[in-house]
Amino acid sequence: MPKLSVGDKMPNFKFNTAYHSDVTIEDILPKKQRTIFWVLRYIGCTTCRYDVHMLASNYQKFLDLDSQIYVVMQSEPANVREYLAEQALPFEIICDSKQEIYQTLVIPATATREERQPTEESDLAKLADKMAKLKAGGFVHGKYEGNEQQLPALFVVEQDGTVSYAHYAKNSIDMPSVDEMLQTLHSMK
Repeated sequence: MPKLSVGDKMPNFKFNTAYHSDVTIEDILPKKQRTIFWVLRYIGCTTCRYDVHMLASNYQKFLDLDSQIYVVMQSEPANVREYLAEQALPFEIICDSKQEIYQTLVIPATATREERQPTEESDLAKLADKMAKLKAGGFVHGKYEGNEQQLPALFVVEQDGTVSYAHYAKNSIDMPSVDEMLQTLHSMK
């Protein structure tokens, strides 16, 4: 299967979340006008923890746009539950420790850490800003899981399964911010 593009249908794969088993795409799409699949690395990753925090902090804004979020991670359900013991999330984390979803959606990983790092000035500035926020917020690294070189991705899927937005990151920081994603969703109304 090639990478997903706007207009394609999201495959109806089966997945587990930290708290539910054997859920399908068809099970969740009818709940909101749009479903966002925010694909990260794993729950122990410092920047992923920050992203999850930012999504949770702004989740009502997504709901106001009739959208729901599922974060996809390479984490084991037990590790996600351990992390979430101290904070409940308003959305579910899809646990894909075998990386089947990453493979199905053709989300690449780089061969080395250096390849995953940004090189363009604007991306380096974005990374420096995010690192400062991580430090200020006290975010720390947890357990390592999955493929450390995994790149992120993001997909917006309509109720009928049609992909209305697809983004495959070219490096570790090449993802829309929460505010940018909210603006994108607002323009889709």
